Amino acid sequence: VEAEAKAYEACTQLKADLEERDGIYIELDSAWRSVAAQQEILERFTEQYGAEYAAKTVAQPGYSEHHTGLALDLYFRIKNADGSFTDVYRNEDMEKEAYKGIWTKIHARLADHGFILRYLPGKEHVTGYRYEPWHIRYLGSAGIARKIMSHPGLTLEEYLTGREAPAAVTDPGKSAIYADSDLENAILTVKCRFASLPGCELRAIRYAGDKAASKEDLARLNARANRAYAQTMVLLTDFRTASQVLVGFEANREYKDHAWRLARTAESGWEIVGFGDEQGEHRASPENA
Repeated sequence: VEAEAKAYEACTQLKADLEERDGIYIELDSAWRSVAAQQEILERFTEQYGAEYAAKTVAQPGYSEHHTGLALDLYFRIKNADGSFTDVYRNEDMEKEAYKGIWTKIHARLADHGFILRYLPGKEHVTGYRYEPWHIRYLGSAGIARKIMSHPGLTLEEYLTGREAPAAVTDPGKSAIYADSDLENAILTVKCRFASLPGCELRAIRYAGDKAASKEDLARLNARANRAYAQTMVLLTDFRTASQVLVGFEANREYKDHAWRLARTAESGWEIVGFGDEQGEHRASPENA
């Protein structure tokens, strides 16, 4: 594993600190990556977890913080009664509720060594990525790191701009079609994509209801897209635009019930297929807004 020299040294000190003071054993899973390596990871995650999960977890090649050598991915080791260790390194394992306390202790030590937790829960619409308890970022200053980490929910983006985004109210509602996890994953997909709308502030996001996921809607979508989607849904958002003008929007304006249509095939996760006032039908992608 390669990393920027000072970041690696600080991580070594963090590792020793956690072992001595908390009895927690961490290791480096990933640090600096080439663009080619990032592409390989994106492809592997897409194959292993699906495009939906990969898009919320892995940056596009050329845009990853790992290209700087300042972003580090950790994993931890559990010491067994006989003195041996069990490595916990798969994402789905590290995210288990049983290990929440371990991450809390790790995160509590980060700032002392100049690190911050980079991708926070509930701030996906700011960072563009889902919560990753293992992804830390070296800032080179314990003072700045403490300022950020002592303010719960503050992201690096918000610290640098001096403006904290309002909390986005999420309401997954209830559905006779979708499980709660389906609705939560769809909301995460939209929140991560919302970060691509520069300066816009997401105020609320909610499920539009089962009526917006009818067989007729699905048939129209498949006919227009020439695809074989198995399911579709609509999420509604309230947000405020920034002072700079985005194509199709007015500056400094509150938008209510702005729709995002999502769809998925039998094999894939949710993808955004429409964005606009007419239940997400009139614009293909917010990335070009």
